[in-house]
Amino acid sequence: MQEISGGVYGLKGFITFEGIEGSGKSTQARLLYDYLKAKGYGVLVTEEPGGTKIGRKIRELLLHPDNSMDYLTELLLYNASRAEHVRKIIYPAIMNGDIVICDRFADSTVTYQGSGRGIDLVIIKTLNDIVIPDIKPFISFLLNIDVEDGLRRNMGAKKEDRFELETIEFHKRVREGYLQIAKEEPERVKIIDASRGIEEVNREIIVELEASWL
Repeated sequence: MQEISGGVYGLKGFITFEGIEGSGKSTQARLLYDYLKAKGYGVLVTEEPGGTKIGRKIRELLLHPDNSMDYLTELLLYNASRAEHVRKIIYPAIMNGDIVICDRFADSTVTYQGSGRGIDLVIIKTLNDIVIPDIKPFISFLLNIDVEDGLRRNMGAKKEDRFELETIEFHKRVREGYLQIAKEEPERVKIIDASRGIEEVNREIIVELEASWL
């Protein structure tokens, strides 16, 4: 595997995991962290919303099932969390030469608040340009799974937040939004069949990553 190189935009040290609820992002992000650490790399694993003290407080507001809010409020809170996260955690780690693995990033906002909520993508992309004008993942793993299967997994794990309580139709729009991004950016976004076992998914992710870094 090559050493990290390149500019900030599309830097090889920035990897993201995306997908609908129950797709296994957090599990796979941690497994990739373990793999890269064992290879001797400096690695940071983080998540959105969250990653900072303020981000974690925003996360509680956004995900608590009792917190109903306007869609625009939701969009702005996600961007506020990301502004803190990028400037205080992600950017400094990358500049330090570390690999950053992030569980969700800007693609989630495009799909959840754009495809899911119906907020104009021009608004979302304008905010994105303000919040993260100079940083983009080198590779994003889209863990693809049927909506019903993903939600069933989370029910089995007793996970329930404000988004998991949304309608099946909402989650289907989000999934289609992700697939559209992958279609538009095939070099960056790698679709991974997440319906398989954890180890099999992890092996494919490693193969894809090593092939992309060569």
